Amino acid sequence: MPLDYPIAERTLANGLRVVVSEDHTVPNVTVNLWVNVGSRHEVEGRTGFAHLFEHLMFQGSRNVASGEHFSRLMAEGGRLNATTWFDRTNYFETVPKGAYELALWMEADRHGHLLDAVNQANLDNQRDVVKEEKRQRYDNVPYGNALIDIYAAVFPKGHPYHHATIGSMDDLDAASLEDVHAFFRRYYGPNNTVLTLVGDLTAEEGFAAAERYFGDLPASAEPPRGPVDALEPLTEPVRDEHVEAVPSDRLHVAFRLPVDDTPEFFAASLAMDVLGGLATSRLHQRLVRREQVAHAVWAHAMGFVDGVSLGFIGLDVVEGHEPDDVEQAVCEELARLGEQGPTPVEMESALAQAERAWLSALASQEERADHISHRAMLQGSPGYINTFLDRLGEVTPEQVQQVAATWLRPESRVVVAYLKQDREGAAA
Repeated sequence: MPLDYPIAERTLANGLRVVVSEDHTVPNVTVNLWVNVGSRHEVEGRTGFAHLFEHLMFQGSRNVASGEHFSRLMAEGGRLNATTWFDRTNYFETVPKGAYELALWMEADRHGHLLDAVNQANLDNQRDVVKEEKRQRYDNVPYGNALIDIYAAVFPKGHPYHHATIGSMDDLDAASLEDVHAFFRRYYGPNNTVLTLVGDLTAEEGFAAAERYFGDLPASAEPPRGPVDALEPLTEPVRDEHVEAVPSDRLHVAFRLPVDDTPEFFAASLAMDVLGGLATSRLHQRLVRREQVAHAVWAHAMGFVDGVSLGFIGLDVVEGHEPDDVEQAVCEELARLGEQGPTPVEMESALAQAERAWLSALASQEERADHISHRAMLQGSPGYINTFLDRLGEVTPEQVQQVAATWLRPESRVVVAYLKQDREGAAA
């Protein structure tokens, strides 16, 4: 039986899609915006722009001073932030009901009039902030660049998912003020945005407020492009090995997967859980509990929209054991799942875990708003939150076996290995 969170949707004359979900359990309102721009929209030589804009959006706009977005909403008891990903940039705040119109006014001001405040000084300042973030989160921590390496190995050069959202130092350095202004004008506009309001307000209150603050903004964004051609599974293994000062040998075994919001992707997601996403998963039971050659195993499927998705398995190898042997065991389990499929108990466990995680996420007003914006933007279906579990439950063991046999074959793997400098046979 589907969930029944209330969903009301309206599109303003300027193209802004507005979704309201009433929830009067607490006197708060979550304001959540998704802009249809992420790192997949960037071109070679101009990477990192979407994430740079996430930072610039807090540096002031026509009527809001630099830093005021945070200070004014936090003074009202709100919490707020923003993130950037391959397929989108999102901005969100949860505030007491009496402050949600303030949040909307400030969001509309920077959405329509950011460039009034984007001068060379602000660009230079936030460029340095982003570069320092790259050093702290990626370059100067163990395994920090692993995901960057995975994307580069799984997706070919020039593909929208080949580079990470953080971008490169060289590209950030090369960004001119004119480049940055052009990027904003191309992607930031109400006709390329979803606004979701969840909380203590009615649908009509939400639509009226959205019209009041966003209605005068012009439909300024360029029409979005369609998805690129789909990618097939790799036909032979790819290996990327790094010898670094890491605590233990770590393997990342990655795969291309079917595009998100399809039965094939749902089956692939369940297959990843069966392999390594649960405490009862095959690789955890074999490598961590029985053979004790790995400290930990984890697995995850990332759903993307540009013709392909990503799945990967991570393994921390116990000292004294060979990563090659652990990798061979992974290949054996991949082949076995493709040949035999999941057991009834494995299907039940994977579905139960997915249900627990989904219901837990929706219990949070903030996460629910983000899921609504996500599906409204990328799949055109804000009501997805109510139907996802039913669609996932329709996946059969045969579909899981088929997707494993097609997409998770040993020969379709990418291995990004981080090996200790002082391990036997490694470089000193």
